[in-house]
Amino acid sequence: MKTPRILATSGGLIPGPIQQTWKLGTLLLDALSMTEKVRPRVTYLATATGDMESEYARHYQAFGDAGCEVTALRLFPQPSANFEEAVLGADLVWVGGGSVANLLALWELHGLDNYMRTAWEQGVIMGGRSAGSLCWFTGGNTDSYSNDLDPVTNGLSLLPYANSVHYSGEPRRRETFQNWMKDGTLPSLGYATDDRIGIWFEGLEPTTVVSDIPVDPQSGPAAYKVELLNGEITETRFGFGSSF
Repeated sequence: MKTPRILATSGGLIPGPIQQTWKLGTLLLDALSMTEKVRPRVTYLATATGDMESEYARHYQAFGDAGCEVTALRLFPQPSANFEEAVLGADLVWVGGGSVANLLALWELHGLDNYMRTAWEQGVIMGGRSAGSLCWFTGGNTDSYSNDLDPVTNGLSLLPYANSVHYSGEPRRRETFQNWMKDGTLPSLGYATDDRIGIWFEGLEPTTVVSDIPVDPQSGPAAYKVELLNGEITETRFGFGSSF
């Protein structure tokens, strides 16, 4: 049985060599290498943006240029592929950003959440950016409901922790995340990522901090372990390349 793996990130694609083109960042190239396949099968979901065609176009380009066999799993106006084939048959399932609230509602409505859990348990590498990170956790903070930040608490809980993305780059991400951990809205243990950064999880354990471009481990964007201990928040920074 393969080890269940999740790559939870605030990164993913980076600009390509020509204007309006995109390519995979280093963290996604690392994920592909972990499939140990010459031509990895990648299933991409843009549920969180309402299956926006531009999202599929740029991910088809980036994954295709990297030598992948790409499947788009749309839910609008109806599912575009068989869930068992698209999710359980993938080497990597990658989920884009957008509204995590809408994503979770639609996945539950169609029963896709159950396939995601089974795929993870069977060793399909799961991952994503922003909403595509938060969905794997119990909950976190989101702007899905308004221009302000609100808690979301109905994540898939494959990882039974809180999660915050864009942690240092957006106003009030850190503040609301920590406050909702303090008052019990979110779990007392959480993990956060700055833009460009991802965290690998093997089973339930965080292992390594990765990035989609080279960054300074000391001063650049980072990952964070956030804990509620004796009623107070403790935050530990993990720079690029660090192990937990």
